[in-house]
Amino acid sequence: MATLDTSFDKTHVAAIDAPIKGESLLASAVKRLLRNPFAVIGILIVLMFIGIAIFADQLAPRSFATQTLPDANSAPLWVTRVFAVMKPIEEGGYIKVNENYLLGADNLGRDLFSRILHGTRVSLLVALIGPVVAMAIGLIVGMIAGYFGGRVDNIIMRVTDVMYAFPTLLLIILLMAFFRPSTGQLEPGTFAWQLNQLDSASGGMFFIFVGIGITSWMQMARLTRGLVLSVREQEYVLAANAIGAGRFTIMLRHILPNIVGPLIVAETLTIPRYISYEAFLSFIGLGVNPPTPSWGAMIAEGSTAIRSYPNQALFPAIALFLIMFAFNFLGDGLRDAFDPRMRGTH
Repeated sequence: MATLDTSFDKTHVAAIDAPIKGESLLASAVKRLLRNPFAVIGILIVLMFIGIAIFADQLAPRSFATQTLPDANSAPLWVTRVFAVMKPIEEGGYIKVNENYLLGADNLGRDLFSRILHGTRVSLLVALIGPVVAMAIGLIVGMIAGYFGGRVDNIIMRVTDVMYAFPTLLLIILLMAFFRPSTGQLEPGTFAWQLNQLDSASGGMFFIFVGIGITSWMQMARLTRGLVLSVREQEYVLAANAIGAGRFTIMLRHILPNIVGPLIVAETLTIPRYISYEAFLSFIGLGVNPPTPSWGAMIAEGSTAIRSYPNQALFPAIALFLIMFAFNFLGDGLRDAFDPRMRGTH
């Protein structure tokens, strides 16, 4: 009588309790981000500028405010070779060759290299303050409008639409012109005078932050509202509401964690716009107070003599170009990395 062989080869059977290695959405997104060469380049450039901003005092060979008038408009020899129009005096031109300045000196004898290094701080502060204010105001406004809906949503979004329709730069310029008159026109001890003193103590940065903060939250509020309207109808939100969870508990514990990723990505893409606002304000004279260096102000000063001394405008313009494109590359990389439709395609 035949017997049934119940034995089996265990060598080809995986252990039931063997750990299965999974991959979170964040880990997958980071891998996709690091596989994007342009995003990696953007990250490296941003980290480089952050390092420069932190250690500007140690890296700068001179003080950004020190004026050496005999060295005004001088340049090292390599700069005269790059810009053919800048001929040294020894060759029948007008440029004073001075190897003590890496990039040359401006019309007041200040070191261009040192001023560009310190100007990094202004641009990075704007790149930090702009998104923080936009997230702080726009996130709250958008979540309240999207979650409560009805009349609350209608009132909030109509106010947002009115402010969004107003030209941002024009609004910032009006704010700067209104809040920053000369100190002599303000009565000491008044609120306006105190704000003016605070602005002076910050090197002219305070009202730039105020202007950008007032005008930067509208787009974030509209985006947040749209995401909340989508997420609040998901099953987990409905379940939390069914078990009696409070409104603010649902907003903070269930809705916010599921929308903050796209919001951060979107805000990263707007950082170059904040930097360009500061550069433009400084270019037209409404930015930081002299002698605090700003790339926009340096470009404005150098543009007056760009035919004779192109290095004074082009070098800060190159720095502005690099930091704006670095944040653009980083923002594009973050958008592709955190897009769920891109998962598994790289």
